[in-house]
Amino acid sequence: MFKLKHVAVSAAALALSVSAAMAEKVLRIQSVLPNTADEVFMLNEFGKDVAALTNGSLKIEVLPAGAVVGPRDIMDAVDAGLVEGGFAWTHYWGGKHVAANLFGAPVAGAGVGLDNIAFLSWFQYGGGRELYDRLWDEMGVNVKAFMLQPVGPEALGWFPKPIESMDDFRQMRFRAPPGMVGAAYADIGVPAVAMGGGDILPALEKGTIDAAEWCCPKPDSVFGFQKVLKHYYLQGLHQVVVNADMYINGDFYDGLSDLEKKALEVAANASLSKSMSYRIYENGKALKDLTDNHGVILEDTPADYFTEYMAAAKNALQAAADENEFFAEVWQSQKDFADVAVPFWAGAQASNASLGKAHADTLK
Repeated sequence: MFKLKHVAVSAAALALSVSAAMAEKVLRIQSVLPNTADEVFMLNEFGKDVAALTNGSLKIEVLPAGAVVGPRDIMDAVDAGLVEGGFAWTHYWGGKHVAANLFGAPVAGAGVGLDNIAFLSWFQYGGGRELYDRLWDEMGVNVKAFMLQPVGPEALGWFPKPIESMDDFRQMRFRAPPGMVGAAYADIGVPAVAMGGGDILPALEKGTIDAAEWCCPKPDSVFGFQKVLKHYYLQGLHQVVVNADMYINGDFYDGLSDLEKKALEVAANASLSKSMSYRIYENGKALKDLTDNHGVILEDTPADYFTEYMAAAKNALQAAADENEFFAEVWQSQKDFADVAVPFWAGAQASNASLGKAHADTLK
């Protein structure tokens, strides 16, 4: 009798184990970046949270750039179900819908002074998330997306010599991001050149371009800008806010349990905070290394840059709003939010920024 019971219990345990294994789902996410990138490190942290929250029923596997399709084809691949998920910066898809720029890299802080923290306030409590969820339908793709990683503000960039004014800047062939951000540079007379990350350093070394931007101290130092250029300008307006997100095929997402869907939401909200915290410290360490050990000189951005670039950015934003109804709706939401939140946030931050600058000056 004992043996029969023991066999029955073992069979039941085996059936439960097989059932659990069959229920396990794997969400493969192809990134636009190699697996060594900081963004992928944080994406894996997100995956650990999802696995823990679902008790292992939903696992995330991160695939490097090019594993299934090229970086610019990720959205189409997710839409078609060739891969369950993708990871990129939201504004990568500005060619599919211009409003993607307002979620991924709203030029000059949407023209109203949104920094990355204020942007998250709009996104989470000012109506931004609801508009973000509509973006993919407006784009015509079968995806469910989650914003994961806010970055910014990005540095103005790297230069071969100091620039005292916009007249100096206009003498430089400058690698700028594509789309609305780069177009604003062209509008103020900067010879802006769009190129992929892997082409930037060779172009600088050959003299095809004179100056360039990429991101922030940590990614910039990994790229190796300090090997060819020494004058670094931190203050810029072109990408004050930069957001990366994850896209899941809509059919795959619909097949998840309610608990698994909630786990993705909770882990995504945690990732917004964790990514920002991680970036501040990592960029600080990288900047210290650049200035202490690589001869990099921090410069102050010329005052006329801010007025000229902001004017061009606002013109670009207005032109896009005039042409696209959904873009206009999203931008109006950001402006309405900024009318309420920015006077408080900018005013409160001014004293802290001055105090921080005073501390930084003591370290020079």
